[in-house]
Amino acid sequence: MKKNKIFITIFSIFIFCFLPIFSYAENENLDIQDNNISVLSPVALLMDAKTGKVLYEKNGYEQKYPASTTKLMTAILTVENCELTDIAKVSYNAVFSVPYDYTNAALQVDEELTIEELLNVLLIPSANDAGFVLAEHIAGSTESFASMMNTKATEIGCKNTHFSNPSGIHSDDHYSTAYDLALIGRYAMQYEEIRNTVTKTSYRLPATAKYDRDDRYFVTTNSMIRPTYKNYYDERVTGLKTGYTEHALDCIVATAKQDDLELICVILEAGYEPNGLRQKYLDCHTLFDYGFENYTMSNIVNQNDICENIKINGATSDTKNLNLIYKDSILAFTKNNFDIKSVEPTITLKENLKAPILAGETIGKVEYTINDTVYSTDLLAQTEVKAFPLLEISVKTGAIIILIFIVLELIRLTRPKKRKKKARH
Repeated sequence: MKKNKIFITIFSIFIFCFLPIFSYAENENLDIQDNNISVLSPVALLMDAKTGKVLYEKNGYEQKYPASTTKLMTAILTVENCELTDIAKVSYNAVFSVPYDYTNAALQVDEELTIEELLNVLLIPSANDAGFVLAEHIAGSTESFASMMNTKATEIGCKNTHFSNPSGIHSDDHYSTAYDLALIGRYAMQYEEIRNTVTKTSYRLPATAKYDRDDRYFVTTNSMIRPTYKNYYDERVTGLKTGYTEHALDCIVATAKQDDLELICVILEAGYEPNGLRQKYLDCHTLFDYGFENYTMSNIVNQNDICENIKINGATSDTKNLNLIYKDSILAFTKNNFDIKSVEPTITLKENLKAPILAGETIGKVEYTINDTVYSTDLLAQTEVKAFPLLEISVKTGAIIILIFIVLELIRLTRPKKRKKKARH
C-alpha cells in the first residue's frame, strides 16, 4: 500500500511538471490570442495564409471527421496529376460507391467528362461521385488514391490526418484536425485552377452522349460567397470548401483576403443557433473580423530601394562605391501596432567580392526575422563596377621606364667624348 502511494505521488509530480510541455509542443506556432473572442463552434482555428502562423485555435489539434472538406485534397492531386482538358470515364463503381443520401452530380456510367468539368462539380456542389471518378482516373482505384492522399498530407505537414476515400464519406478511419485542414487549404490555394473554381457561385454541366440534357445545374454549398445569403455573405471571402455528415456535423475551410492579408479559417462540428443560423458561418465572420482588425501585411522594404553602400576592392575610383538594392519587395505579417523600424536586417555578402561587377548582379542576401518568421530577398548591384586596370598600367609604366632608359642611353652614346689631357713632364 505504501509503495502504491509513493508511485502515485511520483507519477503525479511527473504529470504536473511535464504535461504543460507536451501540450505546448503542438501549439508552438500559436500567436498571442484574444481570449475574449466568442466562438460558437467546438472546434475552430484561424491561420495566416502566407506564414502559416496560427492566430486563434480552439481544440484545433484534436482529431475530427472532415466530411467534404476532404475534397480539397482530391482537388490538389487532380491539378497535380491531370490536365484540365483530359477526359475521364465514369465507372459503375464511381457512381454506386456514393450512399443514396450523399450529394451527387447525376453522373452516368460510361459518361465521359473533362477533368475541368469534374473539378467544378467536385468543389462547387460537392458532388461525391465526381470524387470517385477522379480518384479512379488518377490512381486506378479509390484505395490507391487514398494512399496518394495520405502521402500528400504528410508532405504538406499534416500530422494527425488519415484519408480512406476521396470525397469525405464517413469512415472511422477517415479523420483530420482543424490545423491540418488549414494546411491543406493553404496548399490548395496556391493553384490557380482551384482558386478560380471555389469562387464560382454556380455551375452547369453540359449535355453528353450519355446525358442529353443540360439541366444538371448546381449552386455552391458555400453561402459566404452568395450575396443573397445576407446573414452569411462576406465580400472578403475567396472560398474554399464546406462539408457536412451526420458524424462530422457542419464543417468549413474558408479563405478571405483584405488588402495584402489572406486568412484561413477552419470550423468543425458546428451546429445551429436557436434562431436557425449556422454557427460555422457566424464563427468565420467573427474570426475574420478579429484577424483583419488586429493584423496586417507590413511593407518592410521596396523593390530597387537602396539597402547598403559598400566599397569594392580593385575598382576604379569612380565606381568603387556600390549601392546594393533589394531584388524584391518584402511584406511581413505583423500586428497592427508593430514597429517595423525596430527590426534590424542581417546582411550576408558573397565572399571575396571584387571588381568587375555587372549591374543587376547578385551580391548577397538580406534577412529580417519577425516573430520567428524569416523574410528575405537578394541584394543586387545597382550599377556596374569597373576593375582598376592594374595590368594595363603596369605595362604602360614599364614601357615608359624602358623608353626613358633608351633615351638616356642614346643621349649618352651621342654625347662627344672628352679628350684626355697629356701629362707634362
